[in-house]
This record gives sequence, C-alpha cells and structure tokens, in this order.
Amino acid sequence: MAFLTDEKLVIVGAAGMIGSNMVQTALMMGLTSNICLYDIFSPEGVAEEMRQSGFGDVKITATTDVAEAFTDAKYIISSGGAPRKEGMTREDLLKGNCEIAEQLGKNIKTYCPDVKHVVIIFNPADLTGLVTLLYSGLKPSQLTTLAALDSTRLQSALAKKFGVMQSEVTGCATYGGHGEQMAVFGSHVKIDGRNLTDIIGTAEFPEAEWEQMKKDVIQGGAKIIALRRRSSFQSPAYLSVEMIRSVMGGEPFRWPAGTFVNNEKYNHIMMAMNTVLDTTGCHYTMPEGTAEEQAALDASYAHLCKMRDELVTLNIVPEISKWGEINPNLK
Repeated sequence: MAFLTDEKLVIVGAAGMIGSNMVQTALMMGLTSNICLYDIFSPEGVAEEMRQSGFGDVKITATTDVAEAFTDAKYIISSGGAPRKEGMTREDLLKGNCEIAEQLGKNIKTYCPDVKHVVIIFNPADLTGLVTLLYSGLKPSQLTTLAALDSTRLQSALAKKFGVMQSEVTGCATYGGHGEQMAVFGSHVKIDGRNLTDIIGTAEFPEAEWEQMKKDVIQGGAKIIALRRRSSFQSPAYLSVEMIRSVMGGEPFRWPAGTFVNNEKYNHIMMAMNTVLDTTGCHYTMPEGTAEEQAALDASYAHLCKMRDELVTLNIVPEISKWGEINPNLK
C-alpha cells in the first residue's frame, strides 16, 4: 500500500468506539505506515484487531504511556473525553472535558512541540479545542476541531426531504459553535441545481418546515443517542480522519472546520468558519450569508464567549489578556 506519509499519527482515546473507528478508517485510507493507539485504558485489543485485519505494511503500536505515545508524534486526533449520554448537552461536559484538554495541551507541549496538526473532537469541541490550543503552545493554524458533523446532518436532512443523493445537495454549511446554538446557513445551498432559497416558502417546502429542519440539525447528536442509545461514533470518526488526511496532503476537506478566530469581529474564540485545510494547516475566511444568518452566527459567538468566560471562572484558563504568556501565538 502507498501511504501519504511515514510520520507518526497518534489516536487519543483509541480504546473507545470513536477512537477504534478512527484507527480503522485511517488504516483503510492508507494515511500512514506509523500509527500509535493511546488511551488510559489499554487499546491493545483494538491494535490486535487491526493487525488481524491484515494491514501488513503498518507499524501499529498501542500504549497507556503518554510519553511513549506522544514522543515524535506529527499528527494527533483526540477523542479522549467523556461521551455524551442521553439527556446531556455538549455543554454539560464543559468542566471535566476541558480539564482533560488542558492536560492534553501540556502533553503536546512537553512531548511533541513540533507536531504538525492536531484535530480535537471531544465535546464541547469548540472549548476543548481552545483549551488544548492554549496549553499546547501551537499556532492557531495547527489545531482544528470537528464541526463538519452539523453540515453533513444538514445535507442528509435535505437529501431525505427532496429524495436525492447527498452529492446532489451542495453548499451546506453550519458555522459558529458545534453545540446547541449554531448558525445554519442555507443561502448557498442547491438541491439538484435549484437554489434552496427559491424553494423555501413554497408548498414544496414551507417556511415552518425549514425552521423545524434547522432545529433538527442542531439536535442531530441527541437524535443519534435516542436512536442508538449511545452518542455518535462512526460519523465523527470518519470526518475527523478526513480532516487529518487533508493536512497530510491527501484529498481536500469538504466541510467547515472549527478554528481559532481573532479578528475585528470575533475575539479569541474557536468556532467553525469557511475553512481550507492543507499541508500548511488551517486557513479561514469569514462566512457570507443573509442578515438573518449573520445574526445567528453572532448569537452563536456570544454563546461560545459565555462558555469561554465560564472556563475563567472555573480556573481552567486565565483571563484572555494573559493568554499570550502561556502561548505567544495567541496574543
């Protein structure tokens, strides 16, 4: 098999359902010949299954030792937090998972400061990603968070509604937070070549139905929990591996990613933007949409700021004015 790279990829949380699916997906995609499975619970069983799958040209290691896992790592995907349970929001996981993110950032700074890219997917991803970035010392372009799942849920819902293949639904994007308050953008969507904006408000797709669909997209994770009695694991695993593939030089990532934003409008926050992922990292532009969509994005930003400020109260991060002392890239 031809691999994109021989550099080390570390899957954090590899013993879990998301992590084990990430391992298998990365191997099936042929990302690297050097993959390390790390978890506080032994991931050796996952490693054995992968070896027994016949991935013959890959060095697969499994460890519970953080130094062994992170040393020489060039790429990291972390699902190493507590999962959502039925009745929980992503925000309910704030304190515990952000403490895990703080340690993850410190581990990166200690053992692999020359890592090329890190993808954070454990919830609330906007905040765990922000905390990891702060304590890792990395540049903003070197760390992204999973936000694409909301856009794929929008695409899926529209494809089911109009009876078309998902590939025939283009321009789907959600921006802002990957949480209970996100901004669903429909102004660039086309359904089999037709503008969604020309269909909304007609008998085919009444305004009320569109508003309900947006709410359903926002609650898409809770719906999976209700259907499967556990939180999503296959879709976040696949999309996060697509993200790391793009920065390894593979196929371009098709969806928005969460990235650090600090500009004239949004200040020291991690949120989904209009992004490009490549071997130089993540680069973003501000989303363009209707006045209503921009207002929804502003509201999502305000919600994220409220949670970020709660992290200050919980003593997980200092005041923003002191962030540059911890990570000079975030001045």
